[in-house]
Amino acid sequence: MAQTWEPGQPGVLSLPSGRLIRGRGVLAPVPPGPGPDFGLYLLGRRPRPVAWDSRWVRWRDLLLPADDVEALDAFREAWRRAATERVEVACWGGRGRTGTALACIAVLDGVPAAEAVAFVRRNYRRGAVETPWQRRYVARFRGSGS
Repeated sequence: MAQTWEPGQPGVLSLPSGRLIRGRGVLAPVPPGPGPDFGLYLLGRRPRPVAWDSRWVRWRDLLLPADDVEALDAFREAWRRAATERVEVACWGGRGRTGTALACIAVLDGVPAAEAVAFVRRNYRRGAVETPWQRRYVARFRGSGS
């Protein structure tokens, strides 16, 4: 039986396929309710250990992932696991890196790359995907070795 997020919970993005992924900032308190089964953390340095399965992608604030191949693999894992698990994607503030990753995951889910930033801003957080280079990264993202 699938154990995913409830639609409408704070930070939960509903993808066209019906998969639900929670975005958040790790500086904010963990939202009430069940915790994630898997977390994808997008930070410049290794995060503190968490009680659930997790993955770290080296990604400095306001920039792009240090390794595109690693990021693509992590986005695919988060998308795949979101079909049956509670998945969260997080950076420090939950806007730039988190929004960029959510937009790339939305592309994997079928949202056209040219529309993915607007999709995430409309359905997750208005200020998501902060920088011009993050917007370009999403616009060029194809999910097949971008």
